[in-house]
Amino acid sequence: MALSCGVTAQISHFQRLNDPRIASSSSLCSWMDCHSCISSGTKALFHDKGRVLSTNFGPFRVSYNRRLEFLKFNSYPNLSLDDSLKYGGIRLKLPLQFRIPSKNCHKCHSSVIHSNYPQNVDLPRYYSKKEKKPFPKPIVELRRAARERLKSMKGQPRRPISPPKNGLLVKRLIPVAYHVLNARTTLINNVKKLLKVLPVHACKFLVMTIGGTGYIKEDKVMWCNEIHVGPDGHPFRSCRGPQSSIRKSAHEWTNAFIEDILVPVDAFHLVDRLGRRISHEERFSIPRIPAVVELCIQAGVDLPEYPTKRRRKPIIRISKSEFIDADESELPDPVPEVPKIPLLLTEIPDSEIQPPSSAEETALLAEETLTAWEKMRGGAKKLMRMYPVRVCGYCPEVHIGPSGHKGQNCGAHKHQQRNGQHGWQAAVLNDLIPPRYVWHVPKGQTLERELKNFYGQAPVVVEMCVQAGAAVPDQYKPTMRLDVGIPADVKEAEMVV
Repeated sequence: MALSCGVTAQISHFQRLNDPRIASSSSLCSWMDCHSCISSGTKALFHDKGRVLSTNFGPFRVSYNRRLEFLKFNSYPNLSLDDSLKYGGIRLKLPLQFRIPSKNCHKCHSSVIHSNYPQNVDLPRYYSKKEKKPFPKPIVELRRAARERLKSMKGQPRRPISPPKNGLLVKRLIPVAYHVLNARTTLINNVKKLLKVLPVHACKFLVMTIGGTGYIKEDKVMWCNEIHVGPDGHPFRSCRGPQSSIRKSAHEWTNAFIEDILVPVDAFHLVDRLGRRISHEERFSIPRIPAVVELCIQAGVDLPEYPTKRRRKPIIRISKSEFIDADESELPDPVPEVPKIPLLLTEIPDSEIQPPSSAEETALLAEETLTAWEKMRGGAKKLMRMYPVRVCGYCPEVHIGPSGHKGQNCGAHKHQQRNGQHGWQAAVLNDLIPPRYVWHVPKGQTLERELKNFYGQAPVVVEMCVQAGAAVPDQYKPTMRLDVGIPADVKEAEMVV
């Protein structure tokens, strides 16, 4: 009789790194008892063609590769199983190879590893100013999808245009837009409060670059984007400011502001999101507001200071680029309903910011800040699936709308060849809400320049909240490298293979 066993376990990476027997590739057969395995915290389920079988039989034999010997639970007598599961960062689902003595047959099943989150991932890549941003989807896949779409639509009646392409709003996303705007306001207010109790430093060197084709188009301030959360700046020499080669890329730290933590990304405010594109001559007459606010306005948020056109009937499409508005004179006047959406919050002025008075209050504030950060990013990602957002492939310019504007104010690499025009492409969430990454400082330790490869990174908002007492979210653990053992000194680091 052949049986398969699904085993779920969490393994400490510390054991895997320090067990020298992992590198061997020999196979091992050991005898285990099923009841002792279950009592140790590992759950086993035996099944055979849909029937759950009892585990009343005697000892059975387990065959596995020695490479997986790090799954041994009690490798260190000083650490209990609870400690191993507490500090472990991987959830493994392993159908092992069980061979039960039987007269009929012996059937083996291959092992499968399942992980909810990767254990360690590479740090965010730094793109040079001479590189173009990669497309979210490769051009080859976009063309293939377009061909398949045209092939499936051939001979079929034309489908009606769905919102928001027909000028109407997506009703189910209107509350999401209000929640995103409130989360952004809460995040700004809480970060200002945390800056009163947490030291955050930024590199003070700035670079002034002026781009133009015979005239000064727009001054752009480029700064060394290194910031650090801690009493002192980090010791790594990674400054890209002016004359950094003379200073051997050493930073000079100063106090950070709210703009250094939450990177301001502005976009043009569109009165009609389906109207004609903004020309180069109109770039100074149209107001610019935060891109997240503009996305929420187009998704249904009504702000009196930023009026926008709301349609009650779908548009009538004449051609691909031309349309006319439907006649709404026959419709009755809209009746104001009781608002079912939350009220908008307001930002607190800097003079009225009150810092938290105790460590418990600081920890609660950090948890609330982290929740607002995740709510803002998650809601914005939902809105971007329905309302298109464009970004320049050469510079950080963002436009909320189906097609980018015609302003010739791109000062990126080789902008003269494009006459200053932007190279618009589909934007991702990090283009709309840039997460500025900082070095993660392990608790009770200081960063050493020689041990740079052992440290992880996290968005500055997450790092501030973690140092203030909040729990680390699971999605940021791979880049923070929490399960990587940090050597005590350089001599020990040289022994790491």
